[in-house]
Parts: sequence; structure tokens; C-alpha cells
Amino acid sequence: MTETRKPDPEAVYAKAGYHHGGLREALIAAALQLVVERGAENFSLADACRLAGVSTAAPYRHFRDRDELMAEVTARGFDALSANNMRAIQAHREGSLEAIVAMGQAYIKFAVTQQCLFRLMFGQDPSLGEVEKVAEQGRSCFGKLIAQITKYCEANEIDGDPNAIALKMWTFVHGASALMIDGKYALIAPGVDIDEMIATTVPLLLAQPAQSNGNVELSSDVSS
Repeated sequence: MTETRKPDPEAVYAKAGYHHGGLREALIAAALQLVVERGAENFSLADACRLAGVSTAAPYRHFRDRDELMAEVTARGFDALSANNMRAIQAHREGSLEAIVAMGQAYIKFAVTQQCLFRLMFGQDPSLGEVEKVAEQGRSCFGKLIAQITKYCEANEIDGDPNAIALKMWTFVHGASALMIDGKYALIAPGVDIDEMIATTVPLLLAQPAQSNGNVELSSDVSS
């Protein structure tokens, strides 16, 4: 059962601190730490500078403004989510049902433990999603799910579109994550076992091959 826990900043950023030649990374680490601990809306660029131990003029050597720094933080968030999901499948055979279930469970745990970062990644500031680096990392993260489902379909001779199956699965898991961090399950179904829900629902989604949606273009051309 997935429970709400305090965020673990060490899971998503290196310890902030400026050293010669590391100004850009120190600012990114500081901003990540502040997002995780306070929320993206509750700190200024000057706060990030203070945490990194640099002057308020320092960020402009690498970032046009706060929005550009936050775009980098958001992209790093997707990279952390990808790594989190891929670690979850290491104990399983790639493309197996167990691996795909583990990815779903890991996704929800990331949302629960990194709530502020998760909200930033998924629409707290819609303009960030239009930044190419953010969009690219988001596609890469989703592409890893597509890759696992593709292997599953091939191994089990399932005649369906892996992209469309992945889209349905992500819709379910992401929706469950949002309900979890918004406290809706606690109100409607206190004590619900989210891990068990994932474990019982994923096989149903895989067993009903989804046909391609001609209105949606999805890409699985990413490195695993």
C-alpha cells in the first residue's frame, strides 16, 4: 500500500553548493531542492541564489530568467522519474507483466514522495510543457513504458498497438497518482491498497489490445 511520505530531496537532486566551474549545476540543484521542499510557487530566483551560495546576478550567466531555470528543473524531474521507473523493473524480466506492474507502482510512489516536483512536471505551469527540452524528456519517459509494452506484446503474441495500450495505462496510473496526492482516496476509499490496484488492473489493460488512435501520435523512439 502506498502511503504519503515526506519528500526525499536526495532522491532527485545533488546537494546544492557552488564550486568553481559548477555554477549552473549548483543553481539547478538549489532550485530542485526548493521545489521539493517548498513547492515551485513558493520561492524566488534570489532564494535559489542564496541556497547555492552565489550572487543574485550569477544565474544570468546561464539562464535568461527564472522560467528558463524552472524548465531545466522540470526536465530533470522527468529524467528522475524515468530512472525511478527503470530501477523498479530491474528485479524482473524486461517486457514481463511483473516489470510493467512495477513501473506503475514506482510511478505512483514517485508522485507521492515528490509531490511538489510531480505537480510542476504535470501542468502547474503549462508554459513549461512547451519548452522543447521538457517535452523531449517527457516523451522519453513515456517511451520507456511503450518499450516495455512492445516487448510484452511481442512475447505474448498480442495483436494490438503498444502505443495505444501505453496511453491507456498511463491515463490510469497518472489518474491514480493525482487522486492519491490530492487526498481523494483518503476521503472516498480510506485504506485502499494502490499497489494491489495496479497489480490487478494492469493485466486487464494488457489483455484488451488497444487499436491505434489515428488522432494521437506517440513516439517510442527513445533509448532505454
